Amino acid sequence: MQVSAASLEQAALRYLERFATSSGNLRRVLMRKVARAARVYGNDAASDERLVDDLIARYLRVGLLDDRAYAAQKAASLRRRGGSRYAIRGKLALSGIAGELIDEALRAEAEESELAAACALVRRRRLGPLRAARARAAHREKDLAALARAGFGLDLARRVLALRDEAALAALERGEDQPEAGGGGGSR
Repeated sequence: MQVSAASLEQAALRYLERFATSSGNLRRVLMRKVARAARVYGNDAASDERLVDDLIARYLRVGLLDDRAYAAQKAASLRRRGGSRYAIRGKLALSGIAGELIDEALRAEAEESELAAACALVRRRRLGPLRAARARAAHREKDLAALARAGFGLDLARRVLALRDEAALAALERGEDQPEAGGGGGSR
């Protein structure tokens, strides 16, 4: 079976119906199809690669693909889920987004959003101030490690984990100054 421009376009449109994606990721998906056809049917992968590149260029030109908008949307979504700048940069790079578009998407996020993202991760994973007071001290190192693995700095992680309860976490997310220490989250 020969890969044709029509079959690639059909595959691309099916993919775009189901997923928001970047041009780099769509290219990767289509190149897997091309590689599979080259392996199974002995197709010329180089000519099929040109078909993929032409298709993606056309989709970028007409607006079916927009890496800038995708990067901004994905960065905002990851931030709301508790992604650090470091984690967001990595995920966007894996999606095939160019470095300057990643920088632009991250610049759109305010510095306070790193704090809000850390709070969101703490809330989602039920860390630090959301643990039972008697369990906080025992889990402090694990909670710090979870925030570090997510890409947050040590000072920010300590600040969020030192909050005394969920109300203090909510106040910090809103940008209100709160006394941060309390409830078994002190330093060792």
